[in-house]
Amino acid sequence: MANTKSAEKRARQGERRRLRNRGVKSVLRKEEKVFLAAITAGSKDEAAKAFREVSSRFDKAAKSGTVKKETANRKKSRLAAQLNKLK
Repeated sequence: MANTKSAEKRARQGERRRLRNRGVKSVLRKEEKVFLAAITAGSKDEAAKAFREVSSRFDKAAKSGTVKKETANRKKSRLAAQLNKLK
């Protein structure tokens, strides 16, 4: 339990950030699954569209610090390799 005003504020901020990060990560996983489903279906156009969306989401998540920049780049690279293998 926090003993000072500043510690209480930090606890509130941390909780808000945790909930925001949780939502962002949930959307990231959903977008990644949409992309992988398009790859599995063999739909090039749909996969390319989904890749643009998931790539943008990863960039935004990395920018806000929800995921590390290196993690976002690694995942985007692996997804791009799957897309290129489809073409």
